[in-house]
Amino acid sequence: MKIVVCDDSMVDLEKIRGLLTIYKERHKAIQLETEYFTDSAKLYRWIQAGAQGDIYILDMIMSQRTGIDIGALIRSTDERSVIIYITSSDDFAFEAYGVRAVRYLLKPVPEKLFIEALDYAAADLSKERREAVYTVKTKEGLVAIPYSKIEYIENYSRTLNICLTDGRCVQSIFIRKSFDEETRQITENSDFVQVHKSFLVNLYHVDKLAPGSVIMENGARIPISKARTADVKKEYLKFVSEQY
Repeated sequence: MKIVVCDDSMVDLEKIRGLLTIYKERHKAIQLETEYFTDSAKLYRWIQAGAQGDIYILDMIMSQRTGIDIGALIRSTDERSVIIYITSSDDFAFEAYGVRAVRYLLKPVPEKLFIEALDYAAADLSKERREAVYTVKTKEGLVAIPYSKIEYIENYSRTLNICLTDGRCVQSIFIRKSFDEETRQITENSDFVQVHKSFLVNLYHVDKLAPGSVIMENGARIPISKARTADVKKEYLKFVSEQY
C-alpha cells in the first residue's frame, strides 16, 4: 500500500511522518511504502506523469497547487485511491466532498484520529477490491459493472442506459420488468437514490443539488420529480453529513 503525503510546511510534514511511523509499528503485517512532497506543484506533475498512490494525505492550503487542485487531478484518472485532507481551516469541507475525500482533519491532528482515518482508508481500499457489481444483459452478453463506476442509470425506451464515470454508457437489452424491479438490487445500496421514475443516481457522483434537478460530475442534469423532491433532499443531506 503506497501512501503519498504533501504539505508545504516542513514542520507539519514531519509531524505526519511521525504519525505514519506509529501507524507502521502498529500494523507490521501491512507493507507500507511512503512518498513525501513539500512542493505541491511537483506532486501535481508527478501525478500527471502517471504515478499513483493508494492513499493521499494532503494539506488543503498550499501556495502553488491547493489540495483541491491535486484531488481533482487524482479523481480525473483514478477512482480507486483514497484522499485524506489535513488542514488548518474547516472552510473547504464541501470542496473536499467534491473529490470524495474520506476524512477532513484539522491541525494539529490527534494521533487517535489519524490512526482511525488510515484504518478507514485501508478498509475502503479493501472494499473497492471486493466491490459488488451490477450485472446487466446487453446485446454483447452479460456485463458486470462495479457500483463505484456507475454515475447514474436511466430508463430509456424500456432499456437501461447505465452511464459510467469514464464517460461511457452501457445499454441493456429490452427490459420486461419495471425500472424499480430491474434496479432493486442496486437501490439496496444507500449510495444510490431514485430521483425520478426513470432515473437512479449514485450520490458519490453528484456534483450539486439544484432546484428540480441534480447536477452530476459529468455535467448531466438529472430531473427530480416533484413527488420525490423532499426525500431526495433528505437523502442527499444525510449522505453529505455522513462523509464528515
